[in-house]
Amino acid sequence: MNENMESKKNSNILGPVMVFLAGICWGVISVFIKGLTSFDYDSFDIMCFRSWASVVLMFIFFLMRDRSLLKIKLRDIWMFIGTGIFSLTFFSYCYFTSIVRSGAAVAVVLLYTSPIFVMLMSAVVFKEKITLKKIVALILTFIGCVLVAGLIGTGSRLSMGALLLGLGAGFGYALYSIFAGFAVKKYSSLTVTFYTFLFSGITLPIFRNPVALIGSVSLQVSPWIVGTSIICTVLPYLCYTWGLGKMEAGKAAVLVTVEPLVGAIIGILIYHEDANLFKLLGIILIFSAVILLSLPNIKVKKTTI
Repeated sequence: MNENMESKKNSNILGPVMVFLAGICWGVISVFIKGLTSFDYDSFDIMCFRSWASVVLMFIFFLMRDRSLLKIKLRDIWMFIGTGIFSLTFFSYCYFTSIVRSGAAVAVVLLYTSPIFVMLMSAVVFKEKITLKKIVALILTFIGCVLVAGLIGTGSRLSMGALLLGLGAGFGYALYSIFAGFAVKKYSSLTVTFYTFLFSGITLPIFRNPVALIGSVSLQVSPWIVGTSIICTVLPYLCYTWGLGKMEAGKAAVLVTVEPLVGAIIGILIYHEDANLFKLLGIILIFSAVILLSLPNIKVKKTTI
């Protein structure tokens, strides 16, 4: 019995840790994006590279280690259409188009409306409780993202189209938590991640010609593609999917917002971007939200007189 309790305790700790690690991995993608854009690739090119390379690398790994991970039931395909097409492809299109239309800072903030969508959908689909702690953490996170993105005092204005694209990115991003929440109950996080990229990859030729794009790859570009595929795509999706199976989707969606925080820190330390007071305050707020969600719930014991 003690062993079971200890195992459950470790699982409760590891879930948030893995989600947090996923956010960190996603946060360092700016390094690889800058590397790939130096070879004149744009956001849609990078989106295609990430999915296609991830599918190939994971398929080779499965063939070498465990082919049973490739097995799924036909009746469960809807889950992977959800994670791959409705979530990853839809989110990527909205997000990258939003970056073009309104700039990266605005796009990032609108993307992180996703915890709101996750919290609401999880309450309906998974019957998760919307607690005061979650709401406070969500508010802290969103304000933190606004500050980290540097939107305060810039006078930025959004068109209705740019706003809808940004909210579409947040909604698409949130859908992964919902569809993957069903999938991890039946399949390994490795299987879920692979089929997510596979179904997304099938739809990506809509945006780019695969033959022309792959033909443009050189030896100098390859390390950047492999890096973004493993470090910023496969690894974080595995961590997030695994962690999602160990905790509530609403909490996971807030914890993973460490991504813009990591991106801001990298920008300050590596690319010597401006570290103003607003940005530092935003970092503190996001960290505060993460710490708040990590605190155990306090149960009040009823006493009888």
